Amino acid sequence: MVRVRAARPALGVHVVGDGVDVAVHAPRATAVELCLVDGDHEHGWSERRVSLDGPELGVWTGHVAGVRPGQRYGFRVHGPWEPAHGLRHNPAKILVDPYARGVVGGLDLDGPVTGHVTDADGHGDPHGPADERDSLGSVPLSVVLAPPEQHERPPRPLVPWDRTVVYEAHVRGLTKRLHGVPEHLRGTYAGLAHPATIEHLHRLGVTTLELLPVHASISEPHLTRRGLTNYWGYNTLGFFAPHAAYASDEARAGGPEGVLRELRGAVDLLHAAGIEVLLDVVYNHTCEGGIDGPHLSWRGLDNPGYYVHDGSWPARLADVTGTGNSLDFRRPHVIAMALDSMRYWVEHVGVDGFRFDLAVTLARGRDGFDPFHPLLVAAQTDPVLRTAKLVAEPWDVGPGGWQTGRFPAPFAEWNDRFRDAVRTFWLADPARLSHGGRGHGLAELATRLSGSVDLFGHGEIPLARSPLASVNFVTAHDGFTLADLVTYEHKRNEANGEDNRDGSHDNRSWNHGIEGPLVPGGVGGEVSALRRRSMRNLLGTLLTSAGVPMITAGDEIGRTQRGNNNAYAQDNEISWVDWDLEQWQRDLLATTRHLVALRAAHPVLRPARFFRGAPHDGDPAAQPDLAWFCADASPVDHEHWHDPEVRTLQMLRTSPDGGRDALVVANGALEVVDVRVPAGGTGRWQLEWDSTWEHPERRETTEGNGNESPSAGDEVTLDPLTLRIYLSV
Repeated sequence: MVRVRAARPALGVHVVGDGVDVAVHAPRATAVELCLVDGDHEHGWSERRVSLDGPELGVWTGHVAGVRPGQRYGFRVHGPWEPAHGLRHNPAKILVDPYARGVVGGLDLDGPVTGHVTDADGHGDPHGPADERDSLGSVPLSVVLAPPEQHERPPRPLVPWDRTVVYEAHVRGLTKRLHGVPEHLRGTYAGLAHPATIEHLHRLGVTTLELLPVHASISEPHLTRRGLTNYWGYNTLGFFAPHAAYASDEARAGGPEGVLRELRGAVDLLHAAGIEVLLDVVYNHTCEGGIDGPHLSWRGLDNPGYYVHDGSWPARLADVTGTGNSLDFRRPHVIAMALDSMRYWVEHVGVDGFRFDLAVTLARGRDGFDPFHPLLVAAQTDPVLRTAKLVAEPWDVGPGGWQTGRFPAPFAEWNDRFRDAVRTFWLADPARLSHGGRGHGLAELATRLSGSVDLFGHGEIPLARSPLASVNFVTAHDGFTLADLVTYEHKRNEANGEDNRDGSHDNRSWNHGIEGPLVPGGVGGEVSALRRRSMRNLLGTLLTSAGVPMITAGDEIGRTQRGNNNAYAQDNEISWVDWDLEQWQRDLLATTRHLVALRAAHPVLRPARFFRGAPHDGDPAAQPDLAWFCADASPVDHEHWHDPEVRTLQMLRTSPDGGRDALVVANGALEVVDVRVPAGGTGRWQLEWDSTWEHPERRETTEGNGNESPSAGDEVTLDPLTLRIYLSV
């Protein structure tokens, strides 16, 4: 039988017939060997080396008979060692297959894991001679996997964007301490889909679980030497392999096949429960770090072809990610690797979409960020990916790195302007006011409440995108938690071992007059109550704003990280969600559930189109879709928008489908304010939620005082720093 080679062979090692087909991209190599590895540290290592053919269009290929699933392997790549020119081939270093479906083993920093010569402390000249010591036994290995099992799987939920509520969580941290999840499943893929976890997600009302990275990753050497780990996982070793440490002991005992099976099973169970799964993916850089980092995969295969270099001599990496290296998305094989990875996770694992870490790096062309970059065009048009949810983190740390609003449809984007505006209005400005300072006016807050048309309304076709392009968030994994935003004005990152230098300095937080947690029964009772109200203000604003809301896991119960705003290295109680709840936390959970349910029940709280300030049906006598009013019910004019002394705003939205209209009233002042209810809607309103309520079923401050069911022209009284939601009756 004559084998016909495809124009672009499937890269990686795939079980075919009596063995495996092998293909690896290494265009500057002089020889490539597939190394079939057996043994272990205790009994010694052995390997069988098979020379591959090539390169043909940069790819080395071969068919190796007798290789079965479970076989560990790597590549040894021969070629010039010319670091000054970026060429770092070193056959003494066994390399992980970039397309490996399974990865085993860790990184032993006491072994010869760099391509260049180093001393016992890992120091050396990366432009010096090659290290001829064999790295086998000190670095991870790839594993051959059988084709994924084919069986009937639950359909993807395909939740419409306007009904989407994202819940950002860490596989380990979400369930490590969750009651109801058996001990042996806590912190695992299986734990994500346990009935106790699904019950919480259902009762909370979230539709879409966004997981921090689950691609195989390793910790940076500087963390390992300090006894820490990269808990978040933004240090990818394999773009096709799930991180084995998140699987249960039973699954890991089955090797990479067992790990993948458990993850696929968790996705299936979540889908059966109607919950989507998005993956936070890190295609912008790899775990190999800077030029002096470990020699594990891409660096030894094609260092100048995989990584961006700055054009200097001797060769240096260009770093637009802050990690030491950046993958070069000007190269077709780099684009293909990312696309192949995404297709694999959608088709074979079953995920529903991706959140792209530092997505600007993925769309950098010869002249910087390009909204028509081939990767973005491919993601838009690919028959597999075009039905997936695609979310960009629209910045990196390179030149022109902030690109919020410039990604093309169907990409949604994290909206950092929303985060900053909401924190400023409810926290940073009141902190200034309490010390005699001034606020920032209402214009920025109103723009974010109404869908950020200034960011997402542009493009080839104006207004072709919608508010649903904006993923709104007040907190994320990176930064203070919701509870810490109202408790600390200064980060507390000492546990990270970097002398508190790491983490953002721009937190826009407010401790409400006392730094840190309060002692139960001690001073600060009023401060504690005000902190809780501020958390409710932030959640209420998030869930009534136009756009797609994202809740960080644990914010619904007031989770704290003890002031650490960069807990990437804390695989411990600092990062894990603590499910032992005090009464105020149970109240906050009830509040979050109530707000999410309100949003789900009333389309006016989740608009799918930008507002025009005109009636929905074009009738000039009808109410406009959006109107803004001052505290006295007069329309907000230019002077009011930009007056830092104005701290009260009324937003009236009319429903496009005959549903109930909404009136959202925000009092950001430090004093009680009397507000006249504007004419609009039916002219009669019902109070659905007030941020002064500790629990949505206990209406302590509003019941029986005329605030509950006002009509147009009535005056209602708002406490300081209060948000209310009225619906028409």
